[in-house]
Amino acid sequence: MFKTIGVMFWTLRIALPKVAVGWMFALLTIDFNRVAIFELGIAAIVVTALLSIHYFMAPFQVVVGRIADTMPILGYRRTPYLLMGSIMASLLFLALPTIAMGMGEGSALSMLAAILLFTLFGLSMAVIADTYHSLIAEVTTPETRGMVISVVWVVMIMSTIMATVVMNIVRPEFTPEAMQNLYNLTPLIVIGSTLLGVLGIERRMNPEQLEEARLKARALAPPGNPLASALTLLRQNPHTRAFFAFIFLAIFSIFLQENIVEVFGAEVFSMTITETSTLQRFWAGGVLIGMILTGVLSAVLKVSRKRLVIVGVCGAAIAFMTLALSSLLVIQPVLKPSLMVMGLFIGMFNVGALALMMEMTVPNATGLYMGLWGTAQALGMGVSSFASGALHTLLIDSGLLSPRFAYFGIFVLEAVGLVLAGYILYRISLSQFAANASQMAKQASDAEAPLTAGSTSGS
Repeated sequence: MFKTIGVMFWTLRIALPKVAVGWMFALLTIDFNRVAIFELGIAAIVVTALLSIHYFMAPFQVVVGRIADTMPILGYRRTPYLLMGSIMASLLFLALPTIAMGMGEGSALSMLAAILLFTLFGLSMAVIADTYHSLIAEVTTPETRGMVISVVWVVMIMSTIMATVVMNIVRPEFTPEAMQNLYNLTPLIVIGSTLLGVLGIERRMNPEQLEEARLKARALAPPGNPLASALTLLRQNPHTRAFFAFIFLAIFSIFLQENIVEVFGAEVFSMTITETSTLQRFWAGGVLIGMILTGVLSAVLKVSRKRLVIVGVCGAAIAFMTLALSSLLVIQPVLKPSLMVMGLFIGMFNVGALALMMEMTVPNATGLYMGLWGTAQALGMGVSSFASGALHTLLIDSGLLSPRFAYFGIFVLEAVGLVLAGYILYRISLSQFAANASQMAKQASDAEAPLTAGSTSGS
């Protein structure tokens, strides 16, 4: 019994950094986008372009992964980098309300400051994403990973839901002062939850273990800088390339609606800011239920991760088609149930896909591979973030289509993308990926061996 309680406590602890991530993204995708577009009158394409900047910093994940694999700090390969990324990201939120007000007044200086802020935020998130997922991959086993990932995502979704509650308490109606008070909470929440979550989780390596890990990490990846190594992996292993495409397309299709769903509620159904802030709770609640069920299925029934993901994307595609019909026919009672069902299948996708990402790595080069998958994920989110604003401006702001027809088209596009992503994954062979990755690792190791021997003899 005490062992079970200990495992549960450990799992909850390692999930705490997701509280930080959930809070920050809730502020950006629920509060900042609505305030900037609807209250301050900033063009949707400008707002979503700014929100998408940090996603395009994703290739830095590959660099961070390679650095963390080969350059530990004080005996740790993940924890110090994760803490540094969290501190930097949280402090940037203190300046965001002031910058938003300046943008609303048409200040060019505020626009430049916003570009810089979201660029730094993107670099910080790249550090957080790669080191955190690599840490989970290294401290869990294939048997426990599904349940741990489920708990991690449940904590993130719960933090997103709680963030909407805090928003409505601290900022019930929009004012610049209320927005600043809300964003001032970010460093306390982000830094506090990260510290509580990761301190003591990672095993510290002694000098001999550090040197062994460093040599293996260098030998297990193609030669060259981290980005060149990642490109080589994509070029030489077709299953790596296909999995990268699957992640990108699935994430793009899922998150195309994220930055505009609140605006969708306002424009199609004339919902108030308080009403639209609750929409996130419905699809987030569905995600929560979906992840819990998926975690149980993974632990009890040993269901294939690949099968779970395919069912998840196909189910979400059906939900998006229902959302499309609710927009086309202006049927508001269908909206919230559709969001709930969509979230249910996205929850199944989240757990299965992240478990697959962690399985499709090579030991001692975990950071590099997780950086590659994280790059695909972030690029998908970045393109979807920019595309949502661009579609809104092109279709609605221009007067080309009425909101209900425009959103119908957007939701149909998401459904088609998810079905295509499921087909790509269906054709990927996990065993062939492992075989090709092992062969590439052996070739890299053979190429590294003469250099190592020469260095040894020279000394």
